[in-house]
Amino acid sequence: MIATQIIRRNKMQSPPILRWHTTTLTTALFNFRIFSPSIFLPFKTLIPLSSPSSSSMKPFAAVPPPSSASLSTAAANAASPPLKSFSGDESNSLVVVSFYKFADFPDHAELRNPLKLLCQQLRVSGGIILAPEGINGSICGTRDSVDRVLEFIQSDSRLKGLRQIETPVTPEDEEIHHGHTSQSPVGAGDDAPFRWDHVRVKLKKEIVSLGMSSVLPTERVGTYVSPKEWNTLISDPNTVVIDVRNTYETRIGKFKGAVDPCTTAFREFPSWVENSYELAGSDSLPSHNIQDTEKIESREDNNGCKSPPRVAMYCTGGIRCEKASSYLLSKGFKEVYHLQGGILKYLEEVPESESLWEGECFVFDKRVSVEHGLAQGTYKLCYGCKQPVSDADMESPLYEHAVSCPYCFSTKSEEEKERARARQQQFKNWGVIGGPHKGRRPTQDSDVAQTKSSQMPKSV
Repeated sequence: MIATQIIRRNKMQSPPILRWHTTTLTTALFNFRIFSPSIFLPFKTLIPLSSPSSSSMKPFAAVPPPSSASLSTAAANAASPPLKSFSGDESNSLVVVSFYKFADFPDHAELRNPLKLLCQQLRVSGGIILAPEGINGSICGTRDSVDRVLEFIQSDSRLKGLRQIETPVTPEDEEIHHGHTSQSPVGAGDDAPFRWDHVRVKLKKEIVSLGMSSVLPTERVGTYVSPKEWNTLISDPNTVVIDVRNTYETRIGKFKGAVDPCTTAFREFPSWVENSYELAGSDSLPSHNIQDTEKIESREDNNGCKSPPRVAMYCTGGIRCEKASSYLLSKGFKEVYHLQGGILKYLEEVPESESLWEGECFVFDKRVSVEHGLAQGTYKLCYGCKQPVSDADMESPLYEHAVSCPYCFSTKSEEEKERARARQQQFKNWGVIGGPHKGRRPTQDSDVAQTKSSQMPKSV
């Protein structure tokens, strides 16, 4: 019966593994879930692909100013990977690169399709946001492939000089990426932190959401402070250190003495600043974080007038600080500093023995958290609320894998929890939310095969 199904499929379409055009082969392997479970070949039997050689790529310097047609052509010509084994080849070691750039980018939508095509052809995964104010992303792939994607992005002069942070990938994740296994570490499905076998390029209004169109980092930002100079700045008693991240991030780690705004979203930061500054020097204090608000005091200038304090801000990679510093400057703050490269660059460059960082740093991918030297952290992710959970949290009776944790259990209805359990069961059964045919248009041939399969004895 199985042999009959294979022959029937082969008459309609040659198996992707027999197509020798490299681009087609890459795309077929990338979308590995298109195979029917009844004829699925073990991925170890497939010929693995290596990163493309430099000789096969057209120089990015030759890419003309951005247009939809030219970008598509450049993306198509950028990737033609030869067949080669991954084993023992250091050039195939994976890296994760986070990057961003604020820029005047009104035609950002034209970059989406060619950029996604290039990532798919080079087997670069992750997530990228395009907006009128610039680009923001985190991608994973071999060094050659990632470099090609970054060069392609920077072929647009407006996006040159991307701010980048690079981290290595664990051997386990390399095996998943190179082996095309169906056990993708996605946990609860498509909305989990980015998968190593998938790329998303989204169009949004902002690359980091503040909700204030008047704030323009392309025109004005605070003063960058290098990781090596950061300790001196934040150790000054006249400096107010503000953590620009959200509560679920600050909960697992922050700099010594830093003010925690206790926000749940970056959009809340402007309101927190205005409320805190208005209350400075008064007897009434916000109820959400009295201890931190007391640290924010106005200073008197030579004329006896109150002026904003000197502020040093930090976030994960630096992008939120650029926007936050632009906002503070627009509100009359004179001395605004922010950590260049964010916490990640600090943990990479500053020795642990000299560090003023306490705890771990939350990251927006499947690593969940990192420590000094960007080593893998100890936290896992609750796929019910996307918050980091410790080993102790997972021992709680309120914790249920992919359903709830101590931080979201009381906020979810039983109906929501049941839906989460159903989603997780689908993932366990098929490796993808929605079952094996998700995203595929049913065909008459597949319907017949499914009917015959359902009529077979259970022992088959």
